[in-house]
Amino acid sequence: MLLDRFLDPATPSLKICGVTRADDAVRLADLGVDALGVNFWSRSKRYCPPETAAGFLPSLVGRILRVGVFVNAGPDLPRDLLERGLVDLAQFHGDETPDYCAAFSGRPFLKAIGVGSPADLDRAMEFGARGLLLDAHAPGAYGGTGRSLDWGVAASFVAGHPGFPVVLAGGITPANAAEALATVRPAALDVASGAESAPGLKDFAKVTDLIEALRQGMPGHGE
Repeated sequence: MLLDRFLDPATPSLKICGVTRADDAVRLADLGVDALGVNFWSRSKRYCPPETAAGFLPSLVGRILRVGVFVNAGPDLPRDLLERGLVDLAQFHGDETPDYCAAFSGRPFLKAIGVGSPADLDRAMEFGARGLLLDAHAPGAYGGTGRSLDWGVAASFVAGHPGFPVVLAGGITPANAAEALATVRPAALDVASGAESAPGLKDFAKVTDLIEALRQGMPGHGE
């Protein structure tokens, strides 16, 4: 199952976020990228209207994990896209509370947390999410800034919660992806600006380099 594979800490995965074009989505699937993210926050530079996404996401069922990214959305939108089968996984990337997330009990979702200090993770497990996405702390920006968080803080959290899926985001590029994997040991890397030529336009030379970095970080590689 694509979701289980994506969240398995034993086999690091790659998610390319901020997809806005059908051609890019298909090409990511053709390359074997594990997951793509479509941003449904209208204030994002990588916003993709739901009606546009509905034109290409159905053809990708079973080929790549389709993640819907939501920022402080009313619960009806993510619930609708999940129930219609347009996305496989919701990613709540705003200021959503544990009470908000409780309405999605039984549905697959990630909760993103902006990490500026270890204290930001004190209540991380209260959201009841299938996994957590750790991003740089950037109030009001909600991801895609190209900033990195302190990987040491992320690594400590991963080590303290063995087997729990953690997705690492924030400032990851082909140049540092292998180091990020080795340092933090996340279940997946999430890349937006580090895989683009412009916001929402994917650079496939960078994507290919990220795939290679991930391959090198696989358990057993080079043994």
